[in-house]
Amino acid sequence: MSEVFRLDRRTMLRGAATAAGGALLGAAPLLPQNALAAPRVHTRAEWGARAPRRAATVLDRAPDHIVVHHTASANTTDYSLSAAFALSRAIQNLHMDSNGWDDTGQQLTISRGGHLMEGRNRSLAAIQAGDHVVGAHTASHNDHTIGIENEGLYMTVQPTPELWVRLVETCAWLCGVYGLDPYTAIVGHRDYNATACPGDVLYAMLPRLRDEVAGVLGAQRRSQVLAERRRGGLPGPRFRFDHGPALGPGDPGRG
Repeated sequence: MSEVFRLDRRTMLRGAATAAGGALLGAAPLLPQNALAAPRVHTRAEWGARAPRRAATVLDRAPDHIVVHHTASANTTDYSLSAAFALSRAIQNLHMDSNGWDDTGQQLTISRGGHLMEGRNRSLAAIQAGDHVVGAHTASHNDHTIGIENEGLYMTVQPTPELWVRLVETCAWLCGVYGLDPYTAIVGHRDYNATACPGDVLYAMLPRLRDEVAGVLGAQRRSQVLAERRRGGLPGPRFRFDHGPALGPGDPGRG
């Protein structure tokens, strides 16, 4: 992690308070205010989430990676807020009714219309507190990663401009809250598991995502980025909303 982003929790909370208009004697934010401002997140109550079977586990620590996923669902042209809410409900139903999990697996969801929604229960409050909700989105790595589901299938096409702008904004917000270096923190699902997720095209766009997030954070861009990972030749989606392995032997059995 670069020195620019190596911030402890106390420093981050002090910067967040300053960015929010709070006054702390002798304290100054180490990140620009726009990096700490939360984007508009539609809550579970807004999109009509079901009650989880049990409350999600919250860890008193920050995640160290942001995992980018695609939902492996249709590339809809309905960019409305109502369609985004329907997407979140469909994902939750699939995860709970078909997968047998306690709730939605991922912490955040972005629709093709650029609407950002809270996923797993307790996720938004945990992020705001600098803590981590254990999800079910990246097998054997759910205790240290936060997952963003991006609506669509990105094997051969790019995400919509609306989705992309929101993804950049969301990753910048998370890096600011958790003190993460976007060049090392932002990864694709296939970096951890044998899966085509988040699609060949979106995966190839991750270096650009890291650059744009660093730009939002005001960080000095590097000429070297993470080594290119393999693309293609990995298992594709088997069914709707399938982005590949989400639970491993060490993860809670019910998600």
